[in-house]
Amino acid sequence: MNTPKAQPDISNTEFEVLDVIWDSNPISSNEVIERLNQHKPWHEKTVKTLLGRLVKKGAISFHKQQRQYLYYPLIAREEYVQEETSSFLSRLFKGKVAPMIAGFANQNELSKEDIDELKAVIKQWEKNND
Repeated sequence: MNTPKAQPDISNTEFEVLDVIWDSNPISSNEVIERLNQHKPWHEKTVKTLLGRLVKKGAISFHKQQRQYLYYPLIAREEYVQEETSSFLSRLFKGKVAPMIAGFANQNELSKEDIDELKAVIKQWEKNND
C-alpha cells in the first residue's frame, strides 16, 4: 500500500524563501535575494544555502536556463498551510479549533475583521454541511 509522502520539515527561514518562490516562479536566486531584501537584509550565501536545502527536501526544484538556475515549488502553498495548521492544532490544542480562537479572543488579538471572517467561514461551513 502506498502512503502519501510526508511534507518536508521546513524551518522558518526556509519558509520565507519558499514564500517568495510561491509568489513568483520560476525565479532566479538573485530575484529571490532581491525580494527578501525588501523586508530585511539577507546575505546571498545564506539564501543560496537555503535554496539548496529546499531542493534537497523536495520542496522546490529548478531548471537551468543559460547561466542561471530558475526555481519553482514542488509543494502547493495551500496544501502546506493546511497540513501545518492541522499539525499546529494537534500539537497545541488536541485538534480543537475553539480553544485556539478563545485564546486569541481572551488576549484581545481578534479584530472586527477577524471576527467577520470567522463568522463567514462558519456560515459557509454550515451551508455546505447541512
